[in-house]
Amino acid sequence: MASGHSHSHRGRAPASPRSRTVLISLTVALLLLTIFGLIRLWPDSDSRPESAALLAPGVEILSVEVTAIPGDTQPQESMLVEATGRSGDIRDENVQVEVTPEIAADGIHTGDRIRVPAIDEAGDDAPYFYFDHERGVPLGALFVLYLLVVALVARGAGLRAVLGLAAGVAIVVLFMLPAILAGEDAVLVALVGGSAMIFPCVYFAHGISIRTTTAVLGTFGGIAITVVAALAAGRPAGMTGTDGEAAKLLAGSNPEVSLSAVFLAGVIISGLGALNDVTITQASSVWELRAAMPSASRWTVFSSAMRIGRDHIASTVYTLAYAYIGSALPTLLFASMLERSFLGTLAAGEIAAEVFRTLIASIGLVLAIPLTTGIAALLATSTGAAEKPVRKSRRQMLEERLGVL
Repeated sequence: MASGHSHSHRGRAPASPRSRTVLISLTVALLLLTIFGLIRLWPDSDSRPESAALLAPGVEILSVEVTAIPGDTQPQESMLVEATGRSGDIRDENVQVEVTPEIAADGIHTGDRIRVPAIDEAGDDAPYFYFDHERGVPLGALFVLYLLVVALVARGAGLRAVLGLAAGVAIVVLFMLPAILAGEDAVLVALVGGSAMIFPCVYFAHGISIRTTTAVLGTFGGIAITVVAALAAGRPAGMTGTDGEAAKLLAGSNPEVSLSAVFLAGVIISGLGALNDVTITQASSVWELRAAMPSASRWTVFSSAMRIGRDHIASTVYTLAYAYIGSALPTLLFASMLERSFLGTLAAGEIAAEVFRTLIASIGLVLAIPLTTGIAALLATSTGAAEKPVRKSRRQMLEERLGVL
């Protein structure tokens, strides 16, 4: 009888009505503050800077397909490749395209579709110049493959997660970028934007429940920790945000934008996905442990969940670091060629910025784990009604055994 009762309650650990009310009230308050922030900071059309033209007047981008590549080009030299036009006035025509040395070294092959600028004043015999690769079709096919893999493995939950990701990207494109360019404080915009991204990402993928709402609160706590740490350490660490070609171009075109604030905003957003991952995992762990141990104390459940959390912390320590190493490998290779100490390399330029980003995001992630676990341990409590039948069934079994004897 006892085992049958235990099985009937497995997988759910109801929160008390009072705890549920407090949790929902906090979440609704955070949602309302986020909506207020979006309304307050949303840029109108007049405050947004005018878009700069990508191309000069009289220039258009055409598509060509590489048909032949010379085999005797030196690595440090540009080369002329043969190509066939695929759009505009040069469709089906044979043309020559000059490719820069870094692309010519190992970045172009026969059959590649590339883009070239066409200038009205150029002569018919003048070669075209490489502008970029065409990536629309390959990336589109890769995205479809990604959706298929997610649908096959994670099914509905995975597709809902993709929908949440799409909502998050829309917030970045439609709100964050225009608001920062309109002159709003980049850190405040990132805080509001990150908060707005949490709700669809969590609830679309995992549904609306006390468990997922606990993860939402834990994620908000992690964001708050990240913001405080970034603001406190940014200036002493000399994080000016001016490293990199894109930052210099942004400063030249929009001098009113604070590059240091933009950098700190990037730090806040960069750890958001991993932060949500750890909070969801910890909340789920607590709920499963409570279901498996309905009579255990909150401290026992918290301690057991933290043992899981410590493993997650251990993996988190190197997850963000390895992600940076992989994305910044060319920068690291170039830095390793300079006569400079290892610590000097880590403290210089773009590398120091990424080290700072990794450390700050990791601090938020690590501290969000005990915070989320503690909130979940308080909420995932068995009610008195769930415990009484267990004690009653054991007493009945004892009485039945004594009666037999």
